[in-house]
Amino acid sequence: MSQTIRAVERALDVLLCFSRQTPELTMTQISEQIGVHKSTVHRLLATLEEKSFVERNSATGAYRLGIQMFQMAYLTLEHNDLRQIATPYLQRLSEQFRETVSLSILDGTDMVYLRVIESQQRVKLAAATGQRLPAFCTASGKAILAFSSDEVVQRVIDQGMDKHTEYTLDSPGKLIESFYPIRNQGFALSLQEYEEGINAIAVPIMNLNHQPIASVAVAGPSYRLSQERMLEVAPEILARVREISAEVEMITNI
Repeated sequence: MSQTIRAVERALDVLLCFSRQTPELTMTQISEQIGVHKSTVHRLLATLEEKSFVERNSATGAYRLGIQMFQMAYLTLEHNDLRQIATPYLQRLSEQFRETVSLSILDGTDMVYLRVIESQQRVKLAAATGQRLPAFCTASGKAILAFSSDEVVQRVIDQGMDKHTEYTLDSPGKLIESFYPIRNQGFALSLQEYEEGINAIAVPIMNLNHQPIASVAVAGPSYRLSQERMLEVAPEILARVREISAEVEMITNI
C-alpha cells in the first residue's frame, strides 16, 4: 500500500472515530482508538481542521466533526430527501401567509435556493431555485451563520461585506452582534438588508448535533411583511421547521 493511500486511510479512520455516542474526542482518545502515535494524529487533525472536516471546541480542546463533513453528508439530501421533506411545509407556510417561502443551504459564502414557492400576490419577492444570495445580509444566511463555527463565519467575512442597501450590516462587528438575538429567539430577520423594500424571516434546520444544515425563509414586501408581522408569524415558522428537522433526523440518523 502506498504512503499516499495509507495517509488517506488514516484520515478516514480519524473521521470514523466520531459517533452519536462520542461526538467529541481528544487527540489522545483518537490516537488510542486508531492505534496511531499522537504526533501523526496531530498532523492528520491539523489537515482535517484546515479543510473544515473537523473543528476544535475552544472550551474543551476536544475535536468534533466540522461543517464540511455535514455539507458532504447532505449532498444527496439537499437535492432529494430534504427538498421532498420540506416542500409540504413550505407550501403550507406559503398558503398561510401568502408570501414567498424558500428552502436554502450555505454553499461557500452564499445561500443557494433549493426550493422556492413564490407568493401568488401581484407584488412579491421573485426568486428561483438555484439562485445565489450573499449569506451575511440575508435572513436565511444569518439564520445559519449564527449557529455555525467561527471558521465558517470568518470565511464569509473574509469574502467581503459589500453594502447592498443603507440597511446592510457592512462590518464584522455588526454581523456578529446580530447573532445574539438570533440564537436567543431561534430565527433571523432581514429588514431591507439585501434589497430595499424586501423583508424576510428565516429559521435554521438543525441536525442532531445542533448544527445548521439549511434554512426556511418567508420573504415579502416590507410594507406587508413588517417587523411586527414577522414577529407574529415566527412561532408558526419555528413549529414547521421543528417538524422538518424531526423528519430529517429520522432519515439521516446523524
